[in-house]
Amino acid sequence: MMAYSGAKEDGREVKIYEYLDELSTDLAEYISELSEASVKERGVFAIALSGGSLISLIRKLCEAPYSKTVDWSKWYIFWVDERVVAKNHADSNYKLAKDAFLSKVPIVPSHVHSINDTVSAEKAAEDYEFVIRQLVRTRVISVSDVSDCPKFDLILLGMGPDGHIASLFPDHSILDEKDEWVTFVTDSPKPPPERITFTLPVINSASNVAVVVTGSSKAEAAHLAIDDVGPDVPPSPAKMVQPTKGKLIWYLDKAAASKLDCTKCSE
Repeated sequence: MMAYSGAKEDGREVKIYEYLDELSTDLAEYISELSEASVKERGVFAIALSGGSLISLIRKLCEAPYSKTVDWSKWYIFWVDERVVAKNHADSNYKLAKDAFLSKVPIVPSHVHSINDTVSAEKAAEDYEFVIRQLVRTRVISVSDVSDCPKFDLILLGMGPDGHIASLFPDHSILDEKDEWVTFVTDSPKPPPERITFTLPVINSASNVAVVVTGSSKAEAAHLAIDDVGPDVPPSPAKMVQPTKGKLIWYLDKAAASKLDCTKCSE
């Protein structure tokens, strides 16, 4: 059973699950519904994935009924962030997604947009932004109606114990990036050091953003990101995820939600 589901004053939704299996089932249902709505409205579904445990939590999409009911031919896949390593490297988010998810569903190979892994982090970010700009021009990816940013149908995020999302780490200068859509880091506090990442304006321009967080090691970061902790605490990157016009849903297991200030969470 779901332990708690509620909306915050600012329209964010927070869902807390007793069991991972249930979280995973609900997440698959949510993604398939967004896919169906987007294909109906626009003829395509542009989704940006993150790495980490998130990929194992969306694996239910590879099973019935979704394996048959989702219109996979209309999916276009992107990465919110990527490590600048070879595609067959253990640290590659592309490899993680391919092995556990993409290779098990009939997505059109040319619709899968991974980074150029043969160039520097800076060039890889530049190339990736160029690809996205082309696809905005042809409306495979929508464009925001409040800025010139791309408007992905869904951006899926995980969160680290330090509150980082994508490869946007606390106190890093790229949190202030306003002009680039895709930027790069060469000094990631987590290895590998070189990465490309969507910037906050792109994440906050999406139609839908889901942040999926599991495990007690992330409980404090979830509390700081979701609860009103006052102005004295500098906002973590996860707290800066505030879609301008899109919808934000947090999916948490009980362990990750254990420090949240919500009266009903333990019911």
